[in-house]
Amino acid sequence: MATHRSSTLAVTINRPWREVYEFAAEPANMVQWAAGLGNGFEGAGLKWIARDPGGNPIRITFSEKNAFGVLDHDVHLDDRVVHVALRVMPNGDGAEVTFLLLQENGMSEAEYQRDAAAVRKDLETLKALMEKGA
Repeated sequence: MATHRSSTLAVTINRPWREVYEFAAEPANMVQWAAGLGNGFEGAGLKWIARDPGGNPIRITFSEKNAFGVLDHDVHLDDRVVHVALRVMPNGDGAEVTFLLLQENGMSEAEYQRDAAAVRKDLETLKALMEKGA
C-alpha cells in the first residue's frame, strides 16, 4: 500500500458557503472557473466531456449534489482515473474551498508544481466570480 505526496490548496471566499457550493456544484459552470480541468465542457447530469489543453477529450464524472459541500469528481484519462477531492466548507459567514492535490506515480516535480499553479489559479478565479456576484 502506497501513499502520495499531497498538498491541500485553499481559498477563502466572502460569500455564504452554500451559494459557493451551489454555483461550483453545477458542472455547466466549470467553464467559467476551472480552466485547469479543461475547456469546452459538454454533458448532462453527472457525466461530462471536456477538452484538455491539447484538445484531447477527457471524461469527467461528478459526485451527486449533497448537504456536505463535497464536489469530488473523477477524471477519466486514457490510462487511469484520477479522483479529485474538492470541498466547499463554511468559514464564518463565508466559504473555504479546498482541493487535495496528489503527486501520483510518475509525476515529476515540475508537473506537480504546474498542476498546483493551475489549481491555485482556478480557485482564485472562483473566488473572483463569487465575490463579484456570479
